[in-house]
Order: sequence, then structure tokens, then C-alpha cells
Amino acid sequence: MRGRGGIAVIGVGNEFRRDDGVGWAVLGRLRERAEERALPPDTVLATCDGDPGRLICLWEGARVAVVVDAAHAHPGTPGRVHRLEIDGGLLVRSATTSSHGLGLGEAVELARALGLLPERLIVYAVEGEESELGTGLSPAVADAVEPLVRAVEDEIARHRDAASGRPA
Repeated sequence: MRGRGGIAVIGVGNEFRRDDGVGWAVLGRLRERAEERALPPDTVLATCDGDPGRLICLWEGARVAVVVDAAHAHPGTPGRVHRLEIDGGLLVRSATTSSHGLGLGEAVELARALGLLPERLIVYAVEGEESELGTGLSPAVADAVEPLVRAVEDEIARHRDAASGRPA
């Protein structure tokens, strides 16, 4: 994404590793719904495998980036969603970690060092249950998809309204 002012929504993961595909599932639903009800013209929907360099390229120039990713928590509750908001301060490490070797935390810190962090970064991390090879989400994670889609749509609306000066 180029230019300051847009909204980047990024689903991170691997749809062939069961619950690690939750970010891609959310993006798929957002794309379907966007056909019925258009998103703001400065909104970009993208999927990513979690590589920090690719993540940074996808949110570069965005005013707001919303990232949906699977996470491991110890102990975990499959389907539980964590919302983190990063606005230029240090990333607070939580009990969850990305389901990828190098993950979002590394991308955030690298983007911060390079001056490529969006003004606002919102992360939805979904605790997974199954990460073996295969397709399809576990029931608990699948149940989280629709509420996540609505939450991301709310983020888009809130940040679009804030940019235009309208009350959210």
C-alpha cells in the first residue's frame, strides 16, 4: 500500500495448516461481504504467510493496519481472540505467540526501526487448537470467524469515520 491514509487488512497464516488459516478465512469472508457492501476505496485486503518483510510491505504507507493471525497460548483456549493495539509504543509481549517461527513481533520492531510502522496497528490473535497439515479450521476457531469479520468491519468503519472527522 502506498501513500498515507489507507487501511490495510491483512490475514496472516497458512490455510494448509488447519487453524493457522484463520486469518485467511477472515479475509475470505471480508472479500465476500465486500461484494455486497463496498469497503471504503482506500481499504486494501491482503493475505500473507507471516514473513516480516512481506507484512511490512503490505502495511507500508497505511494509516491503519488490521492484522488477523493465529496464535499459540500457554495454556490456551481454542477460539479465544486477543485484541492488541500498537500506536508507536513498545510492543507488549503477551502469553500468546505467533504460530510462525518469526512473527508479528519481529515485523513490528523491524518496521519501527525503519520508520515503516502504520500510525495505528490493530492485531487480532486467535488461539488455535490444530496446526497439523490439512485444511479446515477446528470448530472453536471456525466459530470465531464471523465475530472477527464483524470486529474488523467495525475497525474499518471507526477509522474511516475518524479520518473524515465524523463521530464513530
